[in-house]
Amino acid sequence: MAEIVILLAIRKIGIALAKGAADQASVQFSKYGTQVLELQGSMGRVASEFRVIHDVLCQMDIRNRNNQVYEGWLEEVQKVAHVMEDMVDEYLYLVGQEHDIGCCFFLKKGVKKPRSLFSFNRLAFKVKETEKHLTHLSEIKNRWVTLIKNGDTNSSNYIVKRSQDLANISRSLDEEDLVGVDENREKLEQWLEGGDLERSVIALLGMGGLGKTALAANVYKKKREEFQCHAWVSISQTYSREHVLRNIIEEVCKDNVSVLSSTVAMDIVRLEETLKEFLEQRKYLIILDDVWTPEAFDDLSRVLTHNYKGSRLIITTREGDVAAHASPRQTIKMEVLPEDKAWELFCKKAFPRETNHECPTELKPLSKEIVSKCKGLPLAIVSVGSLLSVCERTVEELRRVNNQLSWEINNNPRLDHIRNVLHLSFIYLPTQLKSCLLYCSLFSEDYIFRRKQIMRLWTAEGFVKERGRNTLEEVAEGYLKELVDRNMLQLVERNSFGRMKTFRMHDILRELALDLCQKNYFGVTYDGECEESLQDVRRLILQKLKKDNHQPISGIHQLRTVITLGNSMPSTTIPLLCKESRYLTVLELSGLPVEKIPDAIGDLFNLRHLGLRGSNVKMLPKSLEKLSNLLTLDLCRSDTHELPSGIVKLKKLRHLFVERVIDPTWRELTCRGGVCIPNGLGNLKNLQTLQALEAQDVSLMHLGDLRQMRSLRLWNVKGIYCERISESLVQMQYLSCLCVGARDENEVLMLNVHLPNVQKLSLRGRLAEGALDESPLFQAVGGQNLYQLSLYWSHLREDPLPSLSRLSNLTLLRLTRAYNGEQLAFLTGWFPKLKVLSLRDLSNLSRLEIQQGAMVSLERLILTNLSSMTEVSSGIEFLLPLQYLGFLEITNDFLTVLYQCFVLEVQKWHYSLRD
Repeated sequence: MAEIVILLAIRKIGIALAKGAADQASVQFSKYGTQVLELQGSMGRVASEFRVIHDVLCQMDIRNRNNQVYEGWLEEVQKVAHVMEDMVDEYLYLVGQEHDIGCCFFLKKGVKKPRSLFSFNRLAFKVKETEKHLTHLSEIKNRWVTLIKNGDTNSSNYIVKRSQDLANISRSLDEEDLVGVDENREKLEQWLEGGDLERSVIALLGMGGLGKTALAANVYKKKREEFQCHAWVSISQTYSREHVLRNIIEEVCKDNVSVLSSTVAMDIVRLEETLKEFLEQRKYLIILDDVWTPEAFDDLSRVLTHNYKGSRLIITTREGDVAAHASPRQTIKMEVLPEDKAWELFCKKAFPRETNHECPTELKPLSKEIVSKCKGLPLAIVSVGSLLSVCERTVEELRRVNNQLSWEINNNPRLDHIRNVLHLSFIYLPTQLKSCLLYCSLFSEDYIFRRKQIMRLWTAEGFVKERGRNTLEEVAEGYLKELVDRNMLQLVERNSFGRMKTFRMHDILRELALDLCQKNYFGVTYDGECEESLQDVRRLILQKLKKDNHQPISGIHQLRTVITLGNSMPSTTIPLLCKESRYLTVLELSGLPVEKIPDAIGDLFNLRHLGLRGSNVKMLPKSLEKLSNLLTLDLCRSDTHELPSGIVKLKKLRHLFVERVIDPTWRELTCRGGVCIPNGLGNLKNLQTLQALEAQDVSLMHLGDLRQMRSLRLWNVKGIYCERISESLVQMQYLSCLCVGARDENEVLMLNVHLPNVQKLSLRGRLAEGALDESPLFQAVGGQNLYQLSLYWSHLREDPLPSLSRLSNLTLLRLTRAYNGEQLAFLTGWFPKLKVLSLRDLSNLSRLEIQQGAMVSLERLILTNLSSMTEVSSGIEFLLPLQYLGFLEITNDFLTVLYQCFVLEVQKWHYSLRD
């Protein structure tokens, strides 16, 4: 969507015109005083024009998508916005406000010239020409571009009509179109029939196309006569409260002519009073279909009175914050259909005239592929199945549809309602959320996003805008939560204490978003098979490149983002990018067998994210120190043992990953390694993540200067360093994740420090006797926010559980070589929130006792290499059924014991034998 491109340009101009940049420009180019003012004036006028265009575009609706004249004009506006963004970056680079790299400027051909010789007038001239071009485009729009607006066809009425049309389609579906809803239908009917006289609110929640309206309509038809009055109303994003109230009154009062006739001339206040009075004495059922905002629900809820007569209110919604208004435990989260139900529904629609809707044998393989691409979305399955029902029943015809299904979904008029249902969700997203969602669509099908990964990328791209005192990362997490709440992204997994962890994007939604990306030059995915130029494309995702494909990628000078998904790339691409794509912002090459990064990397003055995770890079070039805008440097699991000394010049750096893997199993004491930063570590005051630092006298001296730190890993720690480390940690008031590893088995870790905000703690090394009772880390007050605790190689002689049980908020506990004793006992009431327990390599442990009422929330129990254990843990029956129960690295004799244990007969468990 064009408003995304324009918003990014507006933000960039805002940075350029900020006081600091303006003052720096006046000093840097004092001899060009008049030209500087004219240049800044031109940029300000361009920004003003862009703001108006942006606001207008945000009010456009789906009808203008196929207005070719409008789309052509919009394409030209986007090109201007891209050009303007490039020039503003050039300007910021020159004035040194955003790019403090010395007195040299690198032109495209790599020739160094002093700034004083750079043609500042040339940049001012180009901005002036851009301003004229934008003015000319505005005149063209007024003369030639006609937008659908005004009168009875205004945007609001159109959206209302489209919403109602879509709802009517869902409400009119036959019984046979409802497949896989039996459980939800039964639950909904029970809630309607329940004996509770208090008015209850029931919510059906899920993304567009899952069948919320169809399910509600099916139950409504069956149960409405059991209520004294009933009504169904659709609530669009731009609903009229007065219109909705009149619709409800018309339905609930349809047998009361006097009430209906008296409401004709009523204003909205009297309508509310009349409806409230009428409903007070009646048991009613009202469906509010497609509610988009909590405010819309609040507007209507106060009129739909609590009359203690067993009334029911059902809302269908795509928004989590709307569903939150439902009565406790009365929300149905709609999910995609499982594979068997998806196939059943498809066959009903695709083969309606076949006996029992049986798919012909020769068509079954291709039909299965087509159903798989619908990813269980009922709307897509019904629509595509209906499309195929009128096609020839030949393998060739099905193969044609299968091969171009993405095109069909985006272009076939018969599938228009799929696009409209999902586009309604997209069109009303705030611009910054549109950017984030489109960005996700560029990744491969079924790609699993990690929360921190996608947040860092969004931040580097400039999609995230500061809000109050929150960091950009915290704002980005809010964006992510909002997209999940709006059912635009699907939550896959939470961590043990409930924080969102991984996500995916539904493939049908991805196909529609990907089409918008390509049409608006937002970005493309590229597999190396097409030879077309990437002219004007800003973001490039390389995936599934053939290893023998060394074809150069053309048209890359305008690229802002390059991300590889896979482990292959033409060998010439990285040097080419460093030379040609001089405005590059994100360069993500994780997983590539790259061994060397060219010196020209330093010319990418705009680079904010450099990802080399899992690469073979051993040494970074000295020119890295010129990347003064860099926010993230990721060398985790690479071969890098040291960093250039100039790393400490990157004062904007927020996330530094330089951890090496020594033992991938995490069993050895020295399983990971970091890097040394001997001089200037304290300069990196914006660091939030440091994984990992090799502890040395000099670097630890300045560790306390890193006061923005959120996640810290320290390796190779000596016992004598602990006091200094503790003093530094006290300065890190935002620290939430801490990992400390000792140099060897003889070093004792003793951190006497109160860290109230630490949520994850990992200590790898011997602990002093009494440490669990004496250190503030493990006290009930000091550790009140501690959710995950991992102890390795602690060699504790006393049972640690009585001390650790004070940490009542623990959700994950790992003990690996942490305890040398023979018995562990989990007593009643201990660890009430624990979800994951892992006991590993406790060689002397022979007895594990679990009392009833201990670990009442446990979901996963993993017992690994407990070589002295010869019987099943006492009390394990109190934990069943667990989601996962694992007995790993056991002997054949112990496996026999497990098979003979009657307690485990009702529990599915997993095992592996010791090598």
